[in-house]
Amino acid sequence: MASGAVLPVSDPAKDDKDKLFRGSAMTKRAAYAAISYMACAVMLVLFNKAALSSYSFPSVNFITLIQMICSCSFLYVLRRKNVISFSEAAHGLDESRLFVSYNNLVKTSPLAAAYLVYLIATMASIRGVSVPMYTTLRRTTVVFTMVVEYILTRQKYTRYIVGSVAVIVVGAFIAGARDLSFDAYGYGIVLMANLTTAVYLATIARVGKTCGLNSFGLMWCNGILCGPFLLLWSYVQGDLKVAMSFPDLLSPGFLTVLLLSSMLAFCLNYSVFLNTRLNSALTQTICGNLKDVFTIGFGWILFGGLPFDLLNVIGQGLGFVGSGLYAYYKVMGK
Repeated sequence: MASGAVLPVSDPAKDDKDKLFRGSAMTKRAAYAAISYMACAVMLVLFNKAALSSYSFPSVNFITLIQMICSCSFLYVLRRKNVISFSEAAHGLDESRLFVSYNNLVKTSPLAAAYLVYLIATMASIRGVSVPMYTTLRRTTVVFTMVVEYILTRQKYTRYIVGSVAVIVVGAFIAGARDLSFDAYGYGIVLMANLTTAVYLATIARVGKTCGLNSFGLMWCNGILCGPFLLLWSYVQGDLKVAMSFPDLLSPGFLTVLLLSSMLAFCLNYSVFLNTRLNSALTQTICGNLKDVFTIGFGWILFGGLPFDLLNVIGQGLGFVGSGLYAYYKVMGK
């Protein structure tokens, strides 16, 4: 086993000593995972806004495909050099050419399927509704996550957690209150994206507990299973043709931006897997909401161009308060 294994088998006694503070339900490692996810997510969004969008590259599917290829390449090199392990166990699971057993590929196939459906749904969800309503409806993912977690794992939440989620949802609808236009198809696609997001995150938590792989291993299986399908999808959608005809495709500046974007995406994906496994699918969703608040704030400071809207500010503020309450109750074990 590699000396740099990231997620060893947990030791209950050690976990008790690693609590954030006495009485806490969250370990330091879990808190670091949540913070790391939010930091990576904000950095990736701002980086793409500042750099990648300046090239007006039209193919989102192609960028996602390149990021997945780079992710698998990073993982392959790191595992080949024994810098990381794909297994939580002290021995086994890393002996095959693919570094994981066929049995584990089968076990992680539901995760790959959930990811592909989630990816397609989220790409389609931005079309057909305005940005305020898109943001509003996407915030309701927390409710979908709670329902899916209950169905899959019978996970129940205290009234404190439910109350903090309610504050987030109310804030989302206040933020989007000025856009009352109704598009049944557009709304349906966004709500479908919420459901697929919840299923994907809950599947990470469920599969991660049963397959014996750590977060790197889950990323590896997800990449090698999803890569061929994403390549086919990009070809069918015409994204490969569009990308190949892009005039700046081989320019040093664009290639540098694409590489840095892929590295950030790798860190983001790892933090998603780690945060979801160490905390929960709901915590990951709440972190996503809190990340949006920071992204909007930093985006306004760095790029400007956002008109002041009192309802939007109030709604975003409630979302921040609700996320903060959730974090507090999570840490306090309520």
